[in-house]
Amino acid sequence: MKNIVYVVLCLICVFYPLAGRGAPAPVSDATAECLDCHASIHPGIVKDWQRSRHARFSPDQAMAVKEPGRRVTTGKIPAQLKNVAVGCAECHMINPQTHADTFEHNGYDIHIVVTPADCRTCHLQETDQYAQNLMAHAYGNLADNALYHQLEHSIIGKETRKDGKISFEPADDDTRAEACYYCHGTRLTVAGTQIRDTEIAGELEFPVIKGWPNQGVGRINPDGSLGSCAACHSRHSFSIEMARKPYTCKKCHVGPDVPAFRVYAASRHGSIFSAGHKSWNFEAVPWRIGRDFTAPTCATCHVSLLVNGQGEVISQRTHRMNDRLPWRIYGLIYAHPHPQQPDTTIIRNKDGLPLPTDLAGGYAMDYLIGEKEQAVRRKKMQAVCLNCHGSAWVDGHWQRLQHTIDRTNARTRIATGIMDEIWRLGLARGPGDGGNPFDEAVEKKWVGSWLFRANTVRFASAMAGGGDYGVFAGGRFQQAEDIQQLNDWLQLHRQLGVPDKGRH
Repeated sequence: MKNIVYVVLCLICVFYPLAGRGAPAPVSDATAECLDCHASIHPGIVKDWQRSRHARFSPDQAMAVKEPGRRVTTGKIPAQLKNVAVGCAECHMINPQTHADTFEHNGYDIHIVVTPADCRTCHLQETDQYAQNLMAHAYGNLADNALYHQLEHSIIGKETRKDGKISFEPADDDTRAEACYYCHGTRLTVAGTQIRDTEIAGELEFPVIKGWPNQGVGRINPDGSLGSCAACHSRHSFSIEMARKPYTCKKCHVGPDVPAFRVYAASRHGSIFSAGHKSWNFEAVPWRIGRDFTAPTCATCHVSLLVNGQGEVISQRTHRMNDRLPWRIYGLIYAHPHPQQPDTTIIRNKDGLPLPTDLAGGYAMDYLIGEKEQAVRRKKMQAVCLNCHGSAWVDGHWQRLQHTIDRTNARTRIATGIMDEIWRLGLARGPGDGGNPFDEAVEKKWVGSWLFRANTVRFASAMAGGGDYGVFAGGRFQQAEDIQQLNDWLQLHRQLGVPDKGRH
């Protein structure tokens, strides 16, 4: 135990900057010991935390807030947590028996990775909703889908060239962690321990966590839970303001496969945000349309609890991000109704492939939501739109989006039909003869037509981006070009009458 005077001085340094923002909640003895060292070792972490609501309000105070402004959604807070700030100990020492990364540290059992199962102590509703979210299953939906795995290998795999042929081996762990799995999440496993020489406490033993660091949305945690709340609410401030601004979503949704941020930034909504967001109130719960903000961000449409000028609830808070989405407009290979379950590895199309559609665009409806549920979700999203737009505007927008989905799917059917003919003629090795359908040059041209071009067009339509992203900036022009080049490639090889010697 450090000298008590030193502890008090450290706490004064920690909390003095909060003057004028409300007195901080009392700190538990365990958290005080953490701050004793970490205020000097990790001042950035402590600074973020001291600015957070976790530092300023105890769970008991949060529970006293009336709905709809309450941010804590559990029915009961453990007695030892009620009346203290949510500090280091309250997050890193809870549920130690479930964490494979728990270790003894200065007399306490702590774990490094704070997980949704830990946050669930106070944020029950949000955690349970997130568990039903495609994002929570993002690791498995990629890593455990054999067909998606082949696409992954063709992009981030280790290339080798022998006898004029290119082949791909699986990517190494470090490449995976900073490429596809940076967003999808890694699998965190404890791989022994190591001794580190620390400046203050000398040699200490810490667990070695394979797959760390990572804050991916579908991270598999040492306690078996899925996801990372810090993917959107960055540690240790866990700011609702940060999660509501589009820059946080930009981390993974910037394109060209998911060009949401680029389209948003170019849209009228993005222009209004850019011009006026400094005067908006991103902390308010509920979030009042027209008073706290005047144009939607990603969180407005997909997550936040919204009320109108009379305080009436327009949209309930949800952390199941597709609650207001009738269509899944990106992925393999066509736009399609959202999956019924967040684990998409169970999906099989009529040909037995783990895809939500067949190669001709037919839906695997046994695994997808039906028209009735699509209508419910569409109405939820339109309820947001109608607070700034008239019904004719909203109806016209959604009619155009539906038309765009139909047209981009139709174009993708043409491109896929050409690709299927190339496979049947043996000019490339497709899924029918055990090949990777994504790794040859002509196949990459086909992939680009739907993974980049069709997706960009659909996002431009869905997010009212329109303009260049719908035409020349990776949109309809490039999709038409891809289709033409695929067809010309096929016709050329037909005229030559020989198989593609460059394939592997």
